[in-house]
Amino acid sequence: MFEVKIEDDSNDVTEYFHDVRLRPHLCTVCDKRFRTKQNLNQHKKTHTGALLFSCTQCDKRFATQRYLTVHMNAHSSKYKCTECGKCFSRYRDLTRHRQIHSTDKLFECTVCSKRFAGLAHFVSHSRIHSGEKPTCDN
Repeated sequence: MFEVKIEDDSNDVTEYFHDVRLRPHLCTVCDKRFRTKQNLNQHKKTHTGALLFSCTQCDKRFATQRYLTVHMNAHSSKYKCTECGKCFSRYRDLTRHRQIHSTDKLFECTVCSKRFAGLAHFVSHSRIHSGEKPTCDN
């Protein structure tokens, strides 16, 4: 995997070329990457604040039918987080989710010392200090 170092003022953020190549479509609001333009366009709806699709089994609402459908699968899922109770339709999604509860938080913010288990959350957090996000949730 190739690494590309990006320097933003005093903050160093590492972006992996591998991720950019596999997910070339970037959301300019939250820096999330997608494999297809269609997935990016669906995702953009989440930033409008309009939650038009409601779950019939809980109080959650979603910006797209696709997100509601994925959520509905979780209600019948056998993959449930023992820490917070969140359900997943796939084991790999549960495994990825468990990182947020991990004590092994390998990524540390050089500005506020907040630590993160996953690179994506760390990169998103780093935008706070560059002025791209309004507040620090530390």
